[in-house]
Parts: sequence; structure tokens; C-alpha cells
Amino acid sequence: MLRIDVSLSNTLAGHQNPIFTVSPGMDAGTIFTGGNDKGVVEWDLKEGKFRRILCAVPASVYALQLLEGEGILVIGLRNGEVWFVDIEKQSLISKVQTEKGAVFAIKILPGKREIIATGEEGVAYVWSLDSYTLLYRFKITDTTVRVIEPSIKAKQVAFGDKDGVVHLYDTTDFREITKQQIHSLPVTALATADTSLLSGGRDAKLVRLAKNDLSVIESITPHMFTVYGILPHPTLPIIATISRDKSIKIWDVLSLSLLKNISVERGYEAHHLSINTAVWVGNQLVTAGDDKLVKVWDVSVQEN
Repeated sequence: MLRIDVSLSNTLAGHQNPIFTVSPGMDAGTIFTGGNDKGVVEWDLKEGKFRRILCAVPASVYALQLLEGEGILVIGLRNGEVWFVDIEKQSLISKVQTEKGAVFAIKILPGKREIIATGEEGVAYVWSLDSYTLLYRFKITDTTVRVIEPSIKAKQVAFGDKDGVVHLYDTTDFREITKQQIHSLPVTALATADTSLLSGGRDAKLVRLAKNDLSVIESITPHMFTVYGILPHPTLPIIATISRDKSIKIWDVLSLSLLKNISVERGYEAHHLSINTAVWVGNQLVTAGDDKLVKVWDVSVQEN
């Protein structure tokens, strides 16, 4: 059994509106956040303070994706635009556009030099990272797709839609492999963990799926409300989940047994409103949400 120790390292204040997305920075000491403020903010984790506004944007920020080797941050906006911003120069390199609706999710397709985005109209867009030209456009569903999860080894990508359906596609030619009704309400989180795919929904469920056919292996109810994020640790056999119920929970990735519950009720200086986004930066878990705050948690693991 693993023993988890969690302590609050820093609370970063400065956003004037809810935060929807957080991304690692160019090194382990920085992160980027975006939300209803019309700007993307860079924070210094080591100093525990605001560093700079990376760029002003014309609409709310729903998605951030770091292109680490290239020093580029990709930004998905409510107005359907996707921006490619040079982090060091703070300059806009390229801007592409979806046909209509917000961009809710952006992911890299490693090995392909491609980036994929989805939005309100249920269509996926794939752009080249070399030329920023549109390579593929295909309809997944008639409703909103909020989450994308590529599986690098399997050459697959999963999408979660507003009807609770998970769709699985082949990334070589973007043909549909299968789709399954997993949740009774919208799919709000997807993550690859071990040999399975984990899906979280507005129905407060966390479901482990087989990667090849999306068959249900197990299902638990980890939170009281929407599961907004499922975050496998980069090296340790644990996952963190975040929720609209204002709690962070840490689980054993194989057994899905609860290892730690982080909330105000449990005596932590935690979030007071919905937690919308999170990311691991080494052994620190960064969380943010509707209370306009970014919280940085030190997480350590010992085996009992």
C-alpha cells in the first residue's frame, strides 16, 4: 500500500475570473494558465509569484498545449481560433480557425508532427506543426467534444462527447475504430493509464476502459459532482482526480483505491469552488478553478 503525503506549497492569486486550463511551462519552474481573463499568464513556481502575461487574447481560453521542443504554446479560444505563440519572443507565429464554436481541447499527435483540436460542433481538425496547414477535418458527432486523449503506442485517439459517448479513432488515417456509451452525462475527462483508458464524466463516474474496444473494465464514483480531470503521475503508480465538488483525490492507478482526499473539509487550505484544471509538474500537482486561484501541492509517496 502506498502512503501519500500532500502539503500546500503555494497559492497563486492574480486572475480576475475563473481559470479553465493550465499547462506546464518551458522548465519545471513555470506554468501557464488561462480562463475567462483575456490573457494567458505565466507563473514562477519556485518564487511562487506572477511572472508575466504571455499574451493578450480576444476571447476566453479553454485549452493550452505546450510544444516543448519548439518553445511554442498553443492556445484554444472560445471564438474558435487556435494560436501558436513563441514563448520566448512573446510573438504570434500562426493563427488557425475552426469553422464555428469554441475550441475545448487541443493535443499533440507525437511522431506525426500534427496537432488535433475539437470544439462545440463535434468536428476534429488536424494541423501540421511544420506548416500550420489543415491536413484533416472529420466529424466525430453532432454534439460538443470537450476532451481528447491520444494513445501514442496504440496509434489511437479517443474523444469524449456531450452525450457521454467515447469515440476511438486510428491516428494513421482517422477512421473510426469504435464508440461506446460510457456515461449518462457528458464526458469531461480522459486519460491513458497503464494499459487502459480512464474516462470521467458529469455523472461523477470514473470508468476504466479497455483501450482496444472501449469495453468497461470497472467503474467507481470518485466524487460527488463532475470529474473535470484525471491525471496520471508521470512516474509513480498514482492518479489524481479533480472535481466540481472542490476536492482533489489521489488513487492507486491499478486498484483505484483511494489514497488521499484533499479538501477544505479534510483540513486543507484547498479550493472553495469548482476545480476545473490540473497538471503534474514533477512531484507537484498544480490545480486551478472557479475561485480564480492556482494552488501548488507538494506530493510525496512512500511504500508502507
